[in-house]
Amino acid sequence: MAQETGTGRYEQLIALCKGLPPVATAVAHPCEQSALAGAVEAAAAGLITPIYVGPKTRILEVARQSGVAIDASQIVDAPHSHAAAAQAVALVREGRAQLLMKGSLHTDELLAAVVARDTGLRTGRRLSHVFVMDVPTYHKVLLVTDAAINIAPTLEDKADICQNAIDLAMSLGLKQPKVAILAAVETVNSKMTATVDAAALCKMADRGQIRGALLDGPLAFDNAISREAAQTKGIKSEVAGDPDILVAPDLEAGNILAKLLSFLARADSAGLVVGARVPIILTSRADSVRARIASCAVAVRAAHARQSAGS
Repeated sequence: MAQETGTGRYEQLIALCKGLPPVATAVAHPCEQSALAGAVEAAAAGLITPIYVGPKTRILEVARQSGVAIDASQIVDAPHSHAAAAQAVALVREGRAQLLMKGSLHTDELLAAVVARDTGLRTGRRLSHVFVMDVPTYHKVLLVTDAAINIAPTLEDKADICQNAIDLAMSLGLKQPKVAILAAVETVNSKMTATVDAAALCKMADRGQIRGALLDGPLAFDNAISREAAQTKGIKSEVAGDPDILVAPDLEAGNILAKLLSFLARADSAGLVVGARVPIILTSRADSVRARIASCAVAVRAAHARQSAGS
């Protein structure tokens, strides 16, 4: 993925999908205008072939109110949101869909169907959330994880969170993503668990337990994002000032960081859940059209990378 300053980074993500066939996507309960719009827009961009799952009459009424035509699309009738989540997951398990997309149901409701022991989409990895952010004040696309799923991740959880984000970054064309493991300080302190975990994650990468990336940590946010700040503190690091991925110590820190970048730095954020059998597209009613399409583009790249690795 080309790394350029300025705007247009999400457009580069979408350009990466040109020539790739659209991916069949189960859209769970798109019963609100913005939820339906995300799938319609991505389909119009040639990214996905949506399969709408939910109350058929309600979906068609939302389409009519929105002024969009979805008559040619497949609609799988499900009476309510719980059934829609279960049926959308079933479409993935049956191989009829290679992506899962959240509609107007709660995230917890969709993920409950995803993690169901006998009927879900579990793998050996822990699920985690990744924001793919276009930050105007940063020189390339920035991945922030985990800001939405794992409240207080253990060291083992953090290893999965790192690997999930690394795999996603590599599907976007990065050869060796740079990963900054964030904490409040840049030195290891036994009283601050985040710093100990960060040091352990770096050693796990040295031993091949985390693969495909260059890790450094603990790094305070200023040292992670600014080479000058790192140099001032005498930190010698190939990651400092140039990370592709920021790994937060817990959900609260990650969520605050992502929202600060969105609301103060005017960043666009595409959202994806990874670690399941297929990528899961999470969009918000507050997302711009650009961010919704970018979420789908990132998921499409990840889905094709998964298929290539399995072939």
